[in-house]
Amino acid sequence: MSTQSLPKTMHGVQISETGGIEVLDYKTDLPTPTPQAGELLVRNSVIGINYIDTYFRTGLYPSPKPEILGREAAGEVVALGPSGVDGFKEGDKVVWMGTSGYAEYTAAPAAKTLRVPDGITSEDACAAILQGLTAITLVEEAHKVESGDWVLVLAATGGVGGWLCQILRAKGAHTIGTVGSEGKVEEAKRLGAEVVVVEGEGRVEQVVKEKTGGGGVRAVFDGVGKTTFDRSLEVVGRKGTVVSFGNASGAVDPFAISKLSAKNVKVARPSLYNYIYTREEYEKYADELFRLMSEEKFDVRIHKTYPLKDVAQAHQDIESRKTMGKLLLSP
Repeated sequence: MSTQSLPKTMHGVQISETGGIEVLDYKTDLPTPTPQAGELLVRNSVIGINYIDTYFRTGLYPSPKPEILGREAAGEVVALGPSGVDGFKEGDKVVWMGTSGYAEYTAAPAAKTLRVPDGITSEDACAAILQGLTAITLVEEAHKVESGDWVLVLAATGGVGGWLCQILRAKGAHTIGTVGSEGKVEEAKRLGAEVVVVEGEGRVEQVVKEKTGGGGVRAVFDGVGKTTFDRSLEVVGRKGTVVSFGNASGAVDPFAISKLSAKNVKVARPSLYNYIYTREEYEKYADELFRLMSEEKFDVRIHKTYPLKDVAQAHQDIESRKTMGKLLLSP
């Protein structure tokens, strides 16, 4: 499709300042982007919401404003940049990772765009790409989990947590999962957690001790942050790893590095993008994710799809920590 036949304006959600959900401004007259070198113009059919979006909205993670939030979407390529887009053509069904996703159109980076494989829907591809890749790289790179390992996954029914439970079960690991309420216990077990503990009951330390014979877990995958980090250091075993990959309760406070020497513990604070920096790394892990979806029939859990104009409600819901699975937007 020629860029001349595309609309000059589009619907999208822009924020001009940091704050609560009130700063999410749904607009109908944003300029349709023009793809530059290395970019593909994608008409988004489904857009992903991630907890990290709230960090950019609130200012926990600084970013220039005004800004269109959104780190992923799936849709159709409708125009190509002048160079650096080899292998793509107009009409391709794709899923991409980048920025500026809360909009009808995005100039997506070709280097982080993939064709959606046959047999996988755009909705599932979008719901899986960022959270699924995060989970795979956490258990392969942040801490290489082996069959038989006992591990602790916090927020086990959340977006990344649900993928972690399924992947860990497939690897033969034993997972202790935490959830925010009794209503999430059975879902966590269905996804692969052998033992599930409701947060707030003060039983996590006791359960870890019982299941590991007092030795502690080999790894903790902690996406909660501030309120759970000290406990994660407490329950991890000798020579184990605390993988702190999120800040749902706020950023982890500074701590004395000497605390790690008591058990020779390692702490990792990874970013997905440094594990998929090269195209080779990106395709390697994406191929594995799509294989798990198509061959192993992993469950891509979609909590709800919201109209783009209702993005404020979606942010409120994800911050409530009452959702299970992926939140999507429909432009």
